Amino acid sequence: GGTHRVSIGARALTGAAYGGHVFWDTEIFMLPFYVLTWPEAARALLTYRHRTLPAARDKAAHHGERGAFYAWESADTGQDVTPPFVVAPNGEVIPILLADQEQHISADVAYGVWTYWRATRDEGFLLDVGAEILLETARFWAGRAKLESDGLRHIRGVVGPDEYHETVDDDAYTNGMAQWNLETGNAVARLLVERWPERWRVLSESLAMDAAEPLAWSAAARELYTGFDVRTGLFEQFQGYFGLEEIDLAAFEPRNAPIDVLLGRERIRQSKTIKQPDVVMLLHLLWDRFPPEVREANFRYYEPRCAHGSSLSPAIHAAVAARLGDVRLAERYFRQASDIDLGDNMGNAAAGVHAAALGGLWQAAVFGFAGLRFTEEGPEHQPNLPPQWRGVSLRFKWRGKDHELKLPDDRARIGAAPGIAP
Repeated sequence: GGTHRVSIGARALTGAAYGGHVFWDTEIFMLPFYVLTWPEAARALLTYRHRTLPAARDKAAHHGERGAFYAWESADTGQDVTPPFVVAPNGEVIPILLADQEQHISADVAYGVWTYWRATRDEGFLLDVGAEILLETARFWAGRAKLESDGLRHIRGVVGPDEYHETVDDDAYTNGMAQWNLETGNAVARLLVERWPERWRVLSESLAMDAAEPLAWSAAARELYTGFDVRTGLFEQFQGYFGLEEIDLAAFEPRNAPIDVLLGRERIRQSKTIKQPDVVMLLHLLWDRFPPEVREANFRYYEPRCAHGSSLSPAIHAAVAARLGDVRLAERYFRQASDIDLGDNMGNAAAGVHAAALGGLWQAAVFGFAGLRFTEEGPEHQPNLPPQWRGVSLRFKWRGKDHELKLPDDRARIGAAPGIAP
């Protein structure tokens, strides 16, 4: 049963931190687990985002944009409930810019929709819920990414996942996900036109969207500034990032306080030190879009510059390191992530379990160490198990079939789960 009216807050039901508000934690960190193990729950989480679409449209309009700009912190109605400021221990009032600037949330919600659709091929969901979200988020980016005199589109004045750097231009994660969202919006419009023309007619009418608009999204995606340097294979995290101060984080170990507290917010802002993965997060989500050498180069560049000021950070580093074959480093990050709640290594487990960190741990185990991946042919795996791990086994669902993956296995394969007709 259950309800399709609610979502999961950042600390689930285990504590009062964040007041039960819903962040990108749900779509990006928790949803993959539900998509592959309990798709009905995943569908409910995304239906919540469809129910809050009117509020996302209002927020976009308030910012002078069309389409859907989702709340950074969402509650019952989907109006943004991010607090406008926080009071620092020294009494300083620090404005919180995230509601206005953490715009990648719209692409994150779209990514969640696409993840579910790809794994389930739930046509009722796509037609009733998913397509509208994908179209409205793509429309938002098409307006938000402004064409400038250099012939490229730029997204200025944002905060990426790395919240140590605010009001930056062309954040790599935001631009990369916006580009993906624009392409995917166009793809879903084409799919509707081809397979469900009647649904397209009704939806495009209600959205006042002609057939030319999604085509323009593809062009906009091509014009989007990426910050990619062909010479080094690196993405610059945002414009001007490579010119910032280098801080050797190793010199501060062992740390008993977050690096932004030790060095002050201003010095951190002027440095290359980041709170959590940005470019590395983009690699994690859009793995197949990047050649192996680009993944490797960017992980090696950004990993030592990350201070892990967020509970979301270590597990993603574990997942990416494992997929790159650096199992020793992956295991270190996996332990660090599991200690967030078990060892209270961030000192705030009393406020509730870090649900997104747990979702990240699951992703590190399944996509990282077990190496589970999906192609149009179906599930595949390329395991990277730590030497002392005896094995990993999991059951998951993919396109209506139950699968079981057992590692290591002389005949290591993904098979239909026993007792269930393939």
